[in-house]
Amino acid sequence: MMKRTENDAFYTFIKQYDPDNEYHLVGEVDYHLLRDDKPYEGISSHREALRVVFDWLVKQSIEDKERARIMFGDDLADKLRPLVYDINKAKPSPLNPQELFYCPNIVKTDYYGNAFYDAEWKPDDENFWTTVPYWYALMEPIHGRRNTPEDFRSVNRALFPNGTDGLDIYEWTTDWSDFFDAGHEWYGACCWSVYDRTLNRYAVMLVSATD
Repeated sequence: MMKRTENDAFYTFIKQYDPDNEYHLVGEVDYHLLRDDKPYEGISSHREALRVVFDWLVKQSIEDKERARIMFGDDLADKLRPLVYDINKAKPSPLNPQELFYCPNIVKTDYYGNAFYDAEWKPDDENFWTTVPYWYALMEPIHGRRNTPEDFRSVNRALFPNGTDGLDIYEWTTDWSDFFDAGHEWYGACCWSVYDRTLNRYAVMLVSATD
């Protein structure tokens, strides 16, 4: 049976990036680690990892609604809808590690602290609303701390201590849950699932944010 991992050294490591956040976030990337006592079955195991994570997110959304009812009353709580998803609509595409873990260099930083990168991908109106690269989601959040290329590499070394070359990675469409609605509104929505054979561990990485 596949289960979310509640305690992991990786979660402790990334606390330095946002000590006050109750979730496992770096930048706009939300990390969920899982283990399974069944043998790895390729894409079906990845889909099961997504189902387990989204079942948990649905539960969290219901609890958030009830907390809002207690704290602020029915008027606000009734405006909050529990999360919904249809995992059967999620479509995967295999992704090689070099694509996912690509990270550009900072060419310059302006007076306001904005970084400029030697990357072909650049944030603009054509790129937003769809997806953003993993490096951008981690290094350039909408609000809060910006992270450096070295931060990006450090997070991934902590997440995949035995290296990234042998990972099985899928990128998923994001039209199957209203979790991704915020990202479709502006910043971008992403969903990746990664299986690390050396650790027998899954990582589901989600992005969905708007200003």
